[in-house]
Amino acid sequence: MDIKKSLEQITPYKWRIPKSFRDGMRVDAIVYGNKFIIDSVEPDALYQLTNVAMLPGVLEPVIGAPDIHFGYGLPMGAVGAFDAEEGVISSGCTGFDINCGIRMIRTNLTVDDIKGKLRILIDTLFRNVPCGVGAKGKLRLTYDQLDEVLVKGAEWALENGYATKEDLERIEENGRMKGADPSKVSDMAKKRGLPQLGTLGAGNHFLEVQAVDEIYDEETAKAFGIEKPGQIIVMLHCGSRGFGHQVASDYLEIHAKAVEKYGIKIPDKQLVCAPANSDEGQDYFKAMQCAVNYAFANRTVMTKWIRDSFEQVFDRTWEDMDMQLIYEVAHNICKLEEHEIDGKKRKVYVHRKGATRALPPGHPLVPRVYKKFGQPILIAGSMGTASYVLVGTEKSKESFYSTCHGAGRVMSRHKAIKSFRGEEIRKRLLETKGIYVRATHGKVIAEEAPDAYKNVDEVIESVHQAGISRKVARVIPLGVAKG
Repeated sequence: MDIKKSLEQITPYKWRIPKSFRDGMRVDAIVYGNKFIIDSVEPDALYQLTNVAMLPGVLEPVIGAPDIHFGYGLPMGAVGAFDAEEGVISSGCTGFDINCGIRMIRTNLTVDDIKGKLRILIDTLFRNVPCGVGAKGKLRLTYDQLDEVLVKGAEWALENGYATKEDLERIEENGRMKGADPSKVSDMAKKRGLPQLGTLGAGNHFLEVQAVDEIYDEETAKAFGIEKPGQIIVMLHCGSRGFGHQVASDYLEIHAKAVEKYGIKIPDKQLVCAPANSDEGQDYFKAMQCAVNYAFANRTVMTKWIRDSFEQVFDRTWEDMDMQLIYEVAHNICKLEEHEIDGKKRKVYVHRKGATRALPPGHPLVPRVYKKFGQPILIAGSMGTASYVLVGTEKSKESFYSTCHGAGRVMSRHKAIKSFRGEEIRKRLLETKGIYVRATHGKVIAEEAPDAYKNVDEVIESVHQAGISRKVARVIPLGVAKG
């Protein structure tokens, strides 16, 4: 059966794949997107949603955001929630780049302030923030120090002079998931993590100097520190590097054995998992929290070097430039949360893979400074296109307080490298949009070409109109540093 023909339109921005579509589906799947998004989505990504809808203890519904695209097990741009007692925890549903996330730093600089200095600023950032495949950082940690990072996350960065208390208040989970246990992490993962703390990496990770282009909600934007068009913003996108990838790889093997041990039937071998309360499930959860904390510390350390770079270029202190953290969000993460299911509060393991938490005003986990407005949501576009700041809404309760995380690919990295030449893209972005790009290799630019991604404006309009998050501001890139 054609899965797209099975889609039932609920609203112009919300569609259902009913559990009657396939034998074995325990719950419906919901996909958010306007007709443009739905017409362009890969059928295989939708089938992956129905696979997740077959897992034990899955809760209704499995969610596909408008940036959905085919991935490993659970598609990117998706959410799967499982009962804490009867459900599973799945390394395949969390992803390889654990806590790949975005942080945004405001400044009081304007486009006029950086005219004539953009290139030197990007070059300085590119030099000061190590990037590239296998890049090694400036820090030289011992194994004991690394274990501290894995337990404390951004708190370790605060204790070692890389952050302020205000920074930690504006990070998801305050920069630390409690319960992390380094003894559940392999020696190989630690070996990979030792030299990479404070590094950007490669792929879709980037450091971008942006300008505010449009403000949709002035009151909320002002609360976030976004004051006017032309204001300079910095966006950082990266994750847990080789450490998180190794944690994922290790537990995919462990969960493959757990599936056989506990007799769990899975429709796709990439959806290996373990009962939530089993040793294999909880060991992964504790190891994953280590990777989450590593990523929080990683982005926090890099923020110190971003602030240092601005100080070098503009000969002013970062405090004088008001380089305060707006917020930091996490993707590719599993959390034990409390949600209302059928009128009752239940503990739920929510897997957000390429999805962003979207908490409404007044929610206890929203930082005090933003409590009245809701949680900031940071959505990166593709290189050369706009990014967005959104805010959480009460309606996102229907998506387990989740929304999209980016533009979403329409072309694999391999195909993009074959289709585009990095130097041509770099030249075109400079000549047509004035965007200055620095990267370690042309292939990095090619695989992240704007044409390899969906139209981010359509993605954002979909979640905005669906009501699961709301537009606050649009920002555009001026300069990009990539691995």
